[in-house]
Amino acid sequence: MENTYYKPEDLKKFGSITKWQEELGKKFFDYYNQVFEDGALSAREKALIALAVSHTVQCPYCIDAYTEESLKKGADEQQMMEAVHIAAAIRSGASLVHGVQMMEKAGKVSM
Repeated sequence: MENTYYKPEDLKKFGSITKWQEELGKKFFDYYNQVFEDGALSAREKALIALAVSHTVQCPYCIDAYTEESLKKGADEQQMMEAVHIAAAIRSGASLVHGVQMMEKAGKVSM
């Protein structure tokens, strides 16, 4: 196995974050688990959203987890890639819209 900063086996240790702060860790996992239950959005839709967000925040652990979860909840590869493209579009759009700030600043400096 290639030595990398992110170790895939560490994902399985996620539950151990409660070790040094049990009360807050438990509260987090209670919240986290409730968020992913069926509600106004299905668990499948939530898994796809999480997959897209995982790519936006570039978390390899999350990408692994929500790729598996999306498949487990019935998403197909095309839906998963579409979710990733949505994340990419939002991320690039956010960069581009900040161009307005640059344009405003350049206009003021150039006066």
